[in-house]
Formats: sequence, structure tokens, C-alpha cells
Amino acid sequence: MNVSIIRRILGYVLILEAVMLILPCVVALIYGEEDVTSFLITAVICLFIGSAMGLKKPNDNVFYLKEGCVATGLSWIFLSLFGCLPFVISGTIPNFTDALFETVSGFTTTGASILSEVESLPKCILFWRSFTHWIGGMGILVFLLAIVPMSGGTGSNINLMKAESPGPSVGKIRPKMRTTASYLYLMYIAITVLEIIMLVIGKMPLFDAVTTAFGTAGTGGFGIKNDSIASYSPYIQWVVTVFMIAFGVNFNAYFLLIFGQFKRALSIDEIRWYFVLIFSSVCVLFAATFNVYNSASTALRHSAFQVASIITTTGFSTADFNMWHGASKTVIVLLMFVGACAGSTGGGIKVSRFVVAGKGVLREIRSYVHPKSVENMKMDGKPLDKSVIKATNIYLITFMFVFVTSMFLVSLEGHDLLTNFTAVAATINNIGPGLEMVGPTENFGFFNAFSKYVFIFDMLAGRLELFPMLLILNPILWKDTVKQGIRRRHKPKSL
Repeated sequence: MNVSIIRRILGYVLILEAVMLILPCVVALIYGEEDVTSFLITAVICLFIGSAMGLKKPNDNVFYLKEGCVATGLSWIFLSLFGCLPFVISGTIPNFTDALFETVSGFTTTGASILSEVESLPKCILFWRSFTHWIGGMGILVFLLAIVPMSGGTGSNINLMKAESPGPSVGKIRPKMRTTASYLYLMYIAITVLEIIMLVIGKMPLFDAVTTAFGTAGTGGFGIKNDSIASYSPYIQWVVTVFMIAFGVNFNAYFLLIFGQFKRALSIDEIRWYFVLIFSSVCVLFAATFNVYNSASTALRHSAFQVASIITTTGFSTADFNMWHGASKTVIVLLMFVGACAGSTGGGIKVSRFVVAGKGVLREIRSYVHPKSVENMKMDGKPLDKSVIKATNIYLITFMFVFVTSMFLVSLEGHDLLTNFTAVAATINNIGPGLEMVGPTENFGFFNAFSKYVFIFDMLAGRLELFPMLLILNPILWKDTVKQGIRRRHKPKSL
């Protein structure tokens, strides 16, 4: 394994984090808050360690998918370990485990919190919590590819993007991966700014608008109010609903629309099913909650908001859906697993995987009726490659294994089944709130340290599509790496 290039990438990530820590410093200075020192200290630490890691040039600039996965997993771990320091240093969250949980939840755009009261927090802390969503939404390494010229070549760059970008496959919008990453971030920034403008038009304070847009864009869900989005006007709630759905769409579709390829954009199967699921789920929730609220418009607004929030794995809330009818809660739990589109900022298993799996089931059923027939599965009008079908099946099996293992480990603490089930579902799918003791009005603070570390792993694994984190935990990888290092040190020098 190319350890030197991984070390260099980690150095770049820490330097980039140091730069990003300047923004909450500016917020602290604007509002005259003393917590600016906690961000400055963290920025200096990140800059020093990052620069030290990047001083030595790598022996080989080329890296493969293995290196891409390890670099991605370690990057997110480093990002979270250093990103939680402002919480600890400022005393906002003095317990390191809790601070790490909160930070991982932010960067992975999960939105699960250990805090029971957020409105009294300093503005710079609230800004950093929401900003971690925005950073993690598109991905820190995608941003790195956009601004830093990586010398490993297109093949190396796409391996890095594959390891971080959510979804079954990663395609190149433009021939060069750096150009692709730049286009993705430009679209990401543009839609974020548009949402801020729409929220300000609705008379939302600028600070609230920026932090809410960060949470929406990253499909994260950290609110700056104790009731999340419930206290804001119906107009603001509808705006957030629309933009949550927008950020759950595959960004490739936006690229096609921008360049006038409307037919190709509208022919994407995953996006069609994404909107079918949203529409049908809203109808079910509206019918189930119609008698709960005073008016049909209120019931429709809350139903649409919660469907958008859960399927895009954002986690904002306008109502305590933990108190809704059983059918409504069933729909919400099912949407937790579906998630948004591949290539979006949303989490979950992804609509495309369910489409592929569904097509596979139908093909199997038809094969029983016509045993001798040969049927090719198609997606977007094109035959599906066998490798995609295989990867989808392996992912679903691996997901179930990680989910069941996490459920068992968390259950050792002794909480009820629904709390444990939805807590794991909410973290591994990067959603945030669950049901019962982890409902939208509750938090994860009551879990012990062991369970929190299980959730931390689930959040990272869910955001990175499982395999980068599983690869890091594989002892064979590190044994081989150590052996390679020993062989290099003992290699005889040529005369």
C-alpha cells in the first residue's frame, strides 16, 4: 500500500480544515464571543500537523482503489478528531466522546446530537456545527480534488472520488476528474446561495438562513433552535422542504439540465422513482395525519416536510412524528433505509440500489414462468453491467451484517427494541432522529460511551458506503503494509 501518498492526502485535509476553521473565527469576532480562541488553537494545531505530514514528497504518486478507500476513511476520522477540539477547548462539550460524536454527526451529515439545548450556545459554535454539514455534504476530498492539483493522474483521482462519493457508481461529468469536482462544487455552492436568498426573502435572520441552508445542503439537520424548524413560518418550512428534495437529487441531472440535455435528465430511472416515493409517502402521511391538525394545509405541510427530511436523510423536523399514527411511523422508518439518489448529498441505501434490486427480483420471478428466456436488466434504457448488479447485492448483504451487528452491540445497554433499532437506522443511514427515546424531540446523550462509539462507526460507515471503514478495520491490510515497510527498509542498496 502506498502509505506516503495517504500521509500527504491527510496532510492536505488537515491544512484545508485549518483554513475552514477561519470562518467560525470570523463569526465569533462579529458577535464578540470569547470562543474564538478555541477555533484559533485548533486551526494552528491542524496547520502544524498537516504541514508536517505534507513536507515529505510521496515515493509514488499513483494510488489505487485500496489507497483511495484508506485515505478517505482516515481523512474523515482525522477531520472529526481535530474538528471536535473547539467543542472540548471551549467547554461547550467538555467530554471528548460526546464532542467526537457531535462532530462525526456533523461531518457525516447525520444530525444526531447529544445536546438537549442548543439556543444558548455561542453563535460561532452553532455556525461550526452547521458548517460541518456543508463540508461533509459534498465531501472534503471532492473539494480537495477541485482546488489541489493531484499528480496521480485521472485513474488515481477517480479512485479517491469513488471512495467518498455516495452511491453505487461515480461517473465523470467532464473528462478530467478535477473539472468534474469543480462543477459539482459550483452547483453545490449555487444551490446553497439560492436557498439562503429564498430564506432571507421569507424574513429569516441572515445567520439563521446561512446555518439552515448549510444543514439543508449537506442534508444534515443540526438546528439552531431547540424545536428544529418548527418555530419558523410556513413559507420557510416550504422553502426548506423544496431544497431538501433538491439536494437529494443526483447532481448529474443538474449538469444535464444546465447544458440543455433535458431528455437525458428526465430519463433517469432513479430520479423518477425518487419523486414517486416522495409523492406516495406524502399522500399516506397526509391521510394518516389529516385528523391530527386543524387544517388540511397544515397536515400537508408537515407531511411533505417530514417525508423530504427523512428520505433525503436531512433530519430537520417541524413536528414530533414520534406521536403520529403507527402507519405514519412505519412509512418514516421505511424511508430511513431508502435514502436519496446516488450522487446527491443524501444518505441511506440509495434509491438506485432498490431499483436495481427490484428489477432483479422481477427478472427472477419471470424466469420461473419462462425458464429458457434470457433477459437483460436495464437502467435508464441501457443494459446493466453485471458488476453493478453484483456490487448492489454485496452492498445490501454487507449493510445487513453491519446493521445487525450494531443492533446487538447497542442492545447490550438494555434499552427498548424500537429505540435501538431506529437509533442504528438513524446513524448508519445518516438521518439523525429516530423513534421513542431518540425521537425528534430527544437526543442521543443518554447512551453510554460504548454505544456512542458504535454509532460513530455507523455514521462514518454509512456516509462512506461501508467499505472504506471496513477496509481500515481489516487486520490483513495493516499486516501487509507493515511487511512492505520492513521489506523496503531491509532492501539491499545497489552498488
